[in-house]
Amino acid sequence: MSKSYSFFPLGDSAVLIQFEDIVSEKVHRLVTAMARRLEKNPFQGWIECIPSYTSLAVYYDYDKIGKPDGFDTVFAYVCSMLDERMEEEAGEKDITKYEVVDIPVCYGGDYGPDLDEVAQKNRLSPMDVIRIHSGQDYLIYAIGFAPGFPYVGGIPEQIATPRKQTPRLLIPAGSVGIAGTQTGIYPIETPGGWQIIGRTPLALFRPEAEPPTLLKSGQYIRFRPIQAEEYEQIREVGL
Repeated sequence: MSKSYSFFPLGDSAVLIQFEDIVSEKVHRLVTAMARRLEKNPFQGWIECIPSYTSLAVYYDYDKIGKPDGFDTVFAYVCSMLDERMEEEAGEKDITKYEVVDIPVCYGGDYGPDLDEVAQKNRLSPMDVIRIHSGQDYLIYAIGFAPGFPYVGGIPEQIATPRKQTPRLLIPAGSVGIAGTQTGIYPIETPGGWQIIGRTPLALFRPEAEPPTLLKSGQYIRFRPIQAEEYEQIREVGL
C-alpha cells in the first residue's frame, strides 16, 4: 500500500511530514493526530512538533540520537520512528473532541476600522458581515507570524476580502482581520495588511503563562459579537 505522506529533511535536526497538498479539515486532522501521537509517545531525541496547513515539522536532538543501530543516517532512523507512529495512528478511531474557544469581539468603529470597507467590497451591510463572520466555528490551521497568531481558514466567500495594498504600520493587539478567505487575530501590536473588522479583549499572548499562547493548532474558535461596554469589562479583568 502506498503512503499518503512523504518525509523531507529540514537541515540535520528536523523532518517535514508532508500530507496531501489540499488544504482541508480532513487533511489537518491527520496533521494534528500525528502531533498528538508523538507528544504521547515520543522517540529518543524528539523535541517538538510544529503543525501547519498540510504538513508537520518534527524537530529532534541530533546528538541525543547518536549513531542508531541498523540505520545509515539519523534521518533514516527518525523516518522509521515516524512510520511506526503513523501505522499506530491509522489503527485508531478519531475520538478527538470538538474543542471550541469562545472569542468575544467588538466589531466596527475604532475597534474595526475596515468593517465598512469589507461590507462595501462584498455589497453587504456591516451587520451582514458581522452575522456571517460570527456565524460558524473556524479551524485553527497553524500558529505563526507573531506569537500566538492563529491562521484560521474557511471564512465564507461572501465576506472574503483581499489584504490592503498598503499595510498599516501598527495594528493594536487583539485586532481581528480578514485576508482573502482567512481570518486571524493579532496577538501583539505589529504592522499588518489584513482588513481589521473588530477587536477582542482577550490576551492571546501571555509570556508569563504556561503555555504562553491562548490558542493552538487544531482547536476551533467562534467569534461572539459584544458591545464596547463588555469589551472594556473583559479587558479590565485581564483575561
